[in-house]
Amino acid sequence: MLSKCANPGCPASFRYLHQGKLFRLDTGPEYPVGQTTQKAVRTLEFFWLCDQCAATLTLTYKKGVGVTAVPIRQPPSADTRERSASARPKDV
Repeated sequence: MLSKCANPGCPASFRYLHQGKLFRLDTGPEYPVGQTTQKAVRTLEFFWLCDQCAATLTLTYKKGVGVTAVPIRQPPSADTRERSASARPKDV
């Protein structure tokens, strides 16, 4: 059951679906490569980030680590692209 923001440093409580961002992640069991004796079972869990955290973070699942909040990779802005283009050497 969801009770608070998935960002460990945020105390925001989950109250409404229309606030923040809801994530559905497969956190199923990990089987060694090549193991075929057992059928893998999917375990879907729901996680929530509040509006403030969802603006700068997203959630990922890493084997052996679990669910973690990571910064969103922002595409470079137009002025950043222009500066990097002008810094490149020109072909003669």
